[in-house]
Amino acid sequence: MSRESFSFVIYMLHACADRWGKSPAEVYRLLSSVNCIMGYLVPNYDVLHTQSSGFVAEDVKAYLKYRGVEI
Repeated sequence: MSRESFSFVIYMLHACADRWGKSPAEVYRLLSSVNCIMGYLVPNYDVLHTQSSGFVAEDVKAYLKYRGVEI
C-alpha cells in the first residue's frame, strides 16, 4: 500500500465514522470484516480519491450492504 492510499484509507475511516455516528475503530472493524480496505478502497484509490468523501462514504455503505453488513 502506498503512502497516498494509506492516507486516503485513514481519511475515509474518519469520514465514514463522522457520517455514520461511529468511532473510526468501529468503522475499521466493519470494513475489515468484508475486505473493503484491501479489496476495494486501496485497489480503486486512483479513482476514489478524486471523488467527494460523501460520495465515497455512500459507495462504501453500498459495498457493505451488498455483503450483508448494515450500518
